[in-house]
Amino acid sequence: MDRSAAGTFASVVAIAALALIGKPSAADAQGFPSKPVRIIVPYTPGSPNDVMVRLLAQQLQGKLGQAVVIDNKPGGGTTIGSKAAAVAPRDGYTLLFASSALVVEPILNKQIEYDPEKDFTPIAFIARNSCLLAINAQVPANSVKEFVAYAKANPGKLSLGFAQGTVSQFLGEYFNRLHGLDITSVPYRGGALVIPDMLGGRIHVYWPTPATVLPLIREGRIKALATSSPERNPDLPDVPTVKELGLDELSLEFWAGMWAPVGVPADIVEKLNAAINEALQSPEMIANMKKLGFETRIGSSQDFAVFVAAEIPRWTAVVKASGVKSQ
Repeated sequence: MDRSAAGTFASVVAIAALALIGKPSAADAQGFPSKPVRIIVPYTPGSPNDVMVRLLAQQLQGKLGQAVVIDNKPGGGTTIGSKAAAVAPRDGYTLLFASSALVVEPILNKQIEYDPEKDFTPIAFIARNSCLLAINAQVPANSVKEFVAYAKANPGKLSLGFAQGTVSQFLGEYFNRLHGLDITSVPYRGGALVIPDMLGGRIHVYWPTPATVLPLIREGRIKALATSSPERNPDLPDVPTVKELGLDELSLEFWAGMWAPVGVPADIVEKLNAAINEALQSPEMIANMKKLGFETRIGSSQDFAVFVAAEIPRWTAVVKASGVKSQ
């Protein structure tokens, strides 16, 4: 086994072990929860991530028999909310809803005061989704090839909007770097804030999730040129994948899951995992997630831990190739 493979294997073992840390007696989980559960959401209210976790919270209340409270803490590329969750009590009453940004931010900024492997316990995989290369309707391009040609002919005149530290940012910056484009980067506190400026012509390029802009695409107010998903989006069958266009490096997906501070009793982790999986399989949740454009994922806390461990080296390579620097 070479050093790279050995390192990845060690990370998998370490994260999986965290999911099982301090296994107590079953009695510890029997009375849980006896008070409201708080979910820290490091995204702006109204963003797709926020809407998704609020829908999940509604279902979880019935499964857990307690109120589930959403606590939005956006900013810092999701680091503000993530840090707050990392230092929360290790009793299962404070959770973190996070995306791939949880593993990306520490790669991007070595000064971040939490470690996704050491400071969090993975609870459950929730969803995955792709992004679209979307442009303002006034940009005179109807394909990736035409857009690249226009951007090269107009250096410094276009702007890229994104929520800092998200998949959208890395796809946008990576795309620009691959094609040698001079496009101004404009960070936002949340993805939902990019859309009004895009419609107003202040932002020309954005890599949103399909559900965020699908109605606007159908109305002709935004144009979709490509999707980062492995297959074409059934709602946008005429939009090619980046892989079809020879841009395999950009075939990246958004993913999201639930976490707890490291040290939460294993029985409580498994109780939360079971409740989340049950909620995700409810007909109402399935229908709502489909409307948002997300694909749900069911699995154990250990499954999620192994997945996350494998994502860390992958995103390390993506961050480096994108050229994105810490703000």
